[in-house]
Amino acid sequence: MNLQALAIVLERRGYVASCYTCGGQMNSASFMVSLGENHLIRFLVSDYGITWTEMRDDRELMKLEGAEAIGQLQELANLIKYEQHTQDPAAVAR
Repeated sequence: MNLQALAIVLERRGYVASCYTCGGQMNSASFMVSLGENHLIRFLVSDYGITWTEMRDDRELMKLEGAEAIGQLQELANLIKYEQHTQDPAAVAR
């Protein structure tokens, strides 16, 4: 999955999203998307592992690691891929 492409698609649909990679081999990445007022999702890949964190009002609602984090990101990507433009991508996090 290409995190940068996902961020671009989300931005085109009106969401604030970003993706940063670092390291010479681009082995670390940070993906963030705001799904609404004070509702943020962060997906982080680093030497220390893979995490999915969902926050609302600066409080951590859910944190997943490893395969569960990847699965949640895949659900978001699938929702964006198959959604009609009227559907809310925040539904994946509910």
